[in-house]
Order: sequence, then C-alpha cells, then structure tokens
Amino acid sequence: MDSKDREIIRELQADGRMSNQELAAKVNLSPSPCLRRLRNLENEGIIKGYGVEVDEQAYGLPITVFARVQLEKHTADVVSNFEQHIEFAEHVLECYVMTGVSDYLLKIVVADLHEYEVFVRKVLHPIGSIASIDTSFAYGTVKKTGTFPKI
Repeated sequence: MDSKDREIIRELQADGRMSNQELAAKVNLSPSPCLRRLRNLENEGIIKGYGVEVDEQAYGLPITVFARVQLEKHTADVVSNFEQHIEFAEHVLECYVMTGVSDYLLKIVVADLHEYEVFVRKVLHPIGSIASIDTSFAYGTVKKTGTFPKI
C-alpha cells in the first residue's frame, strides 16, 4: 500500500458514496487507475466494506455505555465462551481485548437505563465467569471520526 492508496481510503472514509469520477478527481488520478486501485484494496481485504453513519438518538438508542469487563479466570474455555456470547449480543457495537485491570471494553447502545439493566442481567450475567463489570455512561461526544490520520 502506498500513499495514493491511503489517500483513496481517507477520501472514502469521509464519503463512501462518492462516485469513482469524484474520487479520482480528489486523489488526482484518472478514473481507470483509480478504480483499479480501489478494486485491489477491496480484493486484498484492506477495504472490508462500506457502511452508513446513523444518528443513535434518532434511531432510538440515545445512550452509549462503555463497560469494562474483568473475567474470573483466563482459561481458553472461559475466554472463548465470553467472546462467542459477545459476538451475538446485538447491543454491543464494539468489543476490545484490553491490557490493564479490565480484560474487555464493550461499547453498548441502549434506549434507556432500564434497557441497560436488562442487558446486564439477561445477556452479560448468564455468560458466567465474569468477576466485575465497571460501567460508564457517555453524556456527550467531543469527537467521532471514521477517517484515519495521514501516515
């Protein structure tokens, strides 16, 4: 991947709906080489897909929760069980394996506090082997971007 490929990626991260003609103009390529580079990025799995950014509040999920989860033990079975359950937890948008005190950081969206309580009781607790759940509620967003920095 070279700097032109990165430029293509950054432009698409900012506007994934632009036409190849627009993209080519923004990255100073003619349309054919631009499309060839784009297809290569897709075929190599560097561009994994295209998505839509949705307003969580308008959708009906105005509360963003960050939950730090610590497991009781770290055997292969416990870790695998936890991760498999989280894969299918639809309120969990993102799950990261962490260093430090917590083992996982979950980004969760819910309609209200009651829905989060139900999520914890009906989704997280039944997984088992969870030592602790430390929850923080986001009450504002300072920055949210899907565009990588230039490197």
